[in-house]
Amino acid sequence: MKITEEVASFAKPVVEENGCTLWDVEYVREGGQWYLRLYIDKEGGVDISDCETISRAVDPLLDEKDPIPTSYTFEVCSAGLERELRLPEHFAAFLGSAVRVRLYSPRAGARELVGTLASYDDGAVTLELNGQTVRLEKNEVAQVRLHVDF
Repeated sequence: MKITEEVASFAKPVVEENGCTLWDVEYVREGGQWYLRLYIDKEGGVDISDCETISRAVDPLLDEKDPIPTSYTFEVCSAGLERELRLPEHFAAFLGSAVRVRLYSPRAGARELVGTLASYDDGAVTLELNGQTVRLEKNEVAQVRLHVDF
């Protein structure tokens, strides 16, 4: 089992007991330091006290279960308005929403496309874009995020 899956399995119930949902778990190396991040969400939005409460509740479980043998920084964050969609359930929840898709290689001169999420099929993303339907295969898509016009 991957570290992120293991952490999600014991963090999810704690997050839900505190009135939030677990959006994602990330374990990444940035600037020579490892970070374990829980991304949380709730109806009406997450605030700093939600992050603090969940951090304090999950931290002892991390010490007890010790899923990561090396040093890391633990953070609890809001999933954010322009959150990344990574899991099938993320895509299912936001069908019909505006998304920004970053591509590995340019398509028609563009590395990013903004359109409406029409479907998701095992990594392939279909967008409604300027009145056209565009299917992007899994190997073309670097990242998908919700898009909000400010």
